[in-house]
Amino acid sequence: MELNTRLLKPTFLKRGLFFFLLDAAIVCLSLYLAFFVRFEFFVRVEHFNTILTVLPIFLVVKLCLLLAMRTYSITWRYVGLNDLFKVVSASVTSEFILMISMIISRDSGVPYLASIYEDFPRSIFLIDLFVSGFLFTSTRVSKRIILEVLLGRHKQKDASRAFIVGAGNTGELIIREMARYSFSKFYPLGLLDDDKRKIGTYIHGIKVLGSIDDMQALIAKHKPQSIIIAIPSLNFKRLRRIYDQARNSGIKTIKIIPRIYDYHKPQVNLKSLEDISIEDLISRETIQVDCSEIGELLKGKSVLITGAGGSIGSEIVTQVCSFEPNRLVLFDIDETELFNMENKLRRTYPDCMKDIHLVVGNILNEARLNSVFEKMRPDVVFHAAAYKHVPMMEYNPTEAVRTNIFGTYNLAKAAVTYGVNKFIMISTDKAVRPTSVMGATKRVAEKICAAFNHCVNGHSVSQTEFVSVRFGNVLGSRGSVLPLFMDQLKRGGPLTITDKDMKRYFMTIPEAVTLVLQASFIGKAGELMVLDMGQPVRIVDLAEELIRIQGLTPYKDIGIEFVGLRPGEKLFEEILTAEEGTTATKHEKIYVARNGENMNRQDIDLVLVDFSQALSVGGDAAAASVKGLLRKYVKHFEENLVLD
Repeated sequence: MELNTRLLKPTFLKRGLFFFLLDAAIVCLSLYLAFFVRFEFFVRVEHFNTILTVLPIFLVVKLCLLLAMRTYSITWRYVGLNDLFKVVSASVTSEFILMISMIISRDSGVPYLASIYEDFPRSIFLIDLFVSGFLFTSTRVSKRIILEVLLGRHKQKDASRAFIVGAGNTGELIIREMARYSFSKFYPLGLLDDDKRKIGTYIHGIKVLGSIDDMQALIAKHKPQSIIIAIPSLNFKRLRRIYDQARNSGIKTIKIIPRIYDYHKPQVNLKSLEDISIEDLISRETIQVDCSEIGELLKGKSVLITGAGGSIGSEIVTQVCSFEPNRLVLFDIDETELFNMENKLRRTYPDCMKDIHLVVGNILNEARLNSVFEKMRPDVVFHAAAYKHVPMMEYNPTEAVRTNIFGTYNLAKAAVTYGVNKFIMISTDKAVRPTSVMGATKRVAEKICAAFNHCVNGHSVSQTEFVSVRFGNVLGSRGSVLPLFMDQLKRGGPLTITDKDMKRYFMTIPEAVTLVLQASFIGKAGELMVLDMGQPVRIVDLAEELIRIQGLTPYKDIGIEFVGLRPGEKLFEEILTAEEGTTATKHEKIYVARNGENMNRQDIDLVLVDFSQALSVGGDAAAASVKGLLRKYVKHFEENLVLD
């Protein structure tokens, strides 16, 4: 029994051999049918002899062309138009070769060659082309027809009946993907699109029923159970409107296509459809990037990412994987987060697992860094490892200095030593006129990166390009306001806010990281890149909107309390200081800060000597000393004195 099971189990070799033998039979049958049709449905003995004479030539030419076109590597279950085009091309080319060979044979003067095609009608080639081409393609699409058209009908009863919002390329891909799964999970009742020219038309037999504004009426009429939103560039305001219409109509399952970093790949997988998140409804932006430029930076390169298990670092890892690096090195001090990241990549980007390295280490350990850089030889480094929690670093200033300042310096030095091409440091808007230890240490880290690219007589002292990218708050990151609000909502409230006038710039993590990748390509040596985070949002407005999304009423069902500023916080955070200013780049959301505070390597080394001596004191004296040094070396830094 076990032997029979192994024999029947499909493999690439068995499938290829099956189609090869089937194609050989088709060649024989189509040639016979061509004669049968040409001679009025009667094949004489002399015609049969001619068939036997030329059949070996037909077999060799046609099967060789099918092999050359790689038609035997086609996946039978998922055959597509490109696959069928290969089969048709092989058929046409083989008939053309056979016809040319007949002409050459007749004119060659060699009796044997001339006799092969003696009295061979040219119309046979045309008839044979249509018959063999039809049979070749029919056998290859047969499995899809059986599973998607015939058997698929029986599975529709258990599938979730769905409306697809968007009748463009993505909507078409989703319908095709549903068919691949025999409509067992979702069955499309219809499409919705605002393009009036598409209304009433059909895509794969599914009708475009009306516009998006007609959604509620169409839901009442057709009774779908789910909504799938298939518009990649959808603005978050429009998305919120669709969401509200669907929810108000009683739809509980609302899915959306994968996030922004997958848009440059023309594929959609039903398994990757996501539930709409709070971040999408509050601040989903339309971000356009040049994926070819990002690919130029990352494709085929060795990429090292520090802080790979964190909120920003893990998103950088995921997006970098979509650009097919040659090697990926994930560096983090937290082995649990690295383990979780590995499991995620195995599911979503299995190809990246061919040369991925999970490195547990601390950026303060120079020996560990040198060992990793020497072995992995990264071309590109994304530095996302940092202490970022503002109030926490007010209580632990020495650790903020060690990691954010000395850790950055260690990485920068290793990058120069081992010839890294580009080093991208993730910075923050809290480095602008910092009122916190965390912000001040990140400002020093920006200076370190600029110093490693300090120019002497117009020439950089380093072959490594150092670029810092500064942006504001990201929705959903660990320790940010949104997870805190969600936890408070689960507990029945109230939501706690520091001050009713507090404002923050917000962007979702995928959007911010996508712009980081684009800025990494645009940024040149020593530049500080600034992301346009849109308009600042009042935190109280965010809280009220979040409560409404849950179907509740602010201040009535869920309360909001104002608890006062925490240590190191300020009401409004800038992306730039007035002294800096910006220079526009070719991307509308990316700018270059004109930073006048230039320091060279010698200056930075002297600064670090001061910090090192302060840290060596230990205890509360060390904390006081490093705060004093931050006030000395960071312009505009006004330390919150609540803790002193």
